[in-house]
Amino acid sequence: MNWQLLAQQLAANIADPTSRWREPLAVTPRHILVPRWWEWQGGQWSLRDGQADESAWLRAAYADDSLVTRVGGAHADATSPDDHPSGRPTSSSTLPTFVARMLRHGLLYDGADVGLIGTGTGTSTALVARRFGSDRVTSIDVDPHLTEAATRRLDSIGLAPKVVTCDATGPLPGTFDRIVSLVALPNLASAVAALRPGGRFVTTLARMNVIVKADKEPDGSARGQVEWDRAGFMVTRSGADYPESLAALSDEARAQEG
Repeated sequence: MNWQLLAQQLAANIADPTSRWREPLAVTPRHILVPRWWEWQGGQWSLRDGQADESAWLRAAYADDSLVTRVGGAHADATSPDDHPSGRPTSSSTLPTFVARMLRHGLLYDGADVGLIGTGTGTSTALVARRFGSDRVTSIDVDPHLTEAATRRLDSIGLAPKVVTCDATGPLPGTFDRIVSLVALPNLASAVAALRPGGRFVTTLARMNVIVKADKEPDGSARGQVEWDRAGFMVTRSGADYPESLAALSDEARAQEG
């Protein structure tokens, strides 16, 4: 199958002919960035290996769907076909429609230094680097496996943005004219602190299907708007996995005596 044709079809389906994101979508080989992924099937997570079925790989990679690449602490590209991890999805290649929408909200422009929170597979990073140049893009993720894999795969397709392992709940590595978060932030302080005056950040809020768009004022504050949206990103995490949920603790406590 011809991946270029599939990428062009995806771009045509989700971006207007005049959109500046149409060309990056049409030429970015998403399948290279997502060689393996997890699929929920029969009540469990099962591994899908692109090399084992190239047709299925390309169909999945160029569909407007999210591909889960990490469940709990299990990376799809570092496990065996017999593994069936449990837990919540902790990383993915998000559906391209939502990524493009977030990038449009960011009002990115030529010459801007762009910070992307949530490297994941590197797909979003690839789109921005392809459109504005690798030297203008810094992509961060808390997971060193993800940043290392994304750096390697981005290099294989001719892109060399700065990719940094960093906990986005703390200080960000540098200052930026634009920040787009591809994970849901629990608070906005780090993003505001890393913005240059006149800069803009865009994020979804943790556990809420809303998009926040804000511009930094000369006094260091940020002013913007909240916009309801049907989709949301995974919540930012500080460690290898999310903390055990209160619901699970409640269920355990309910079963105890006393």
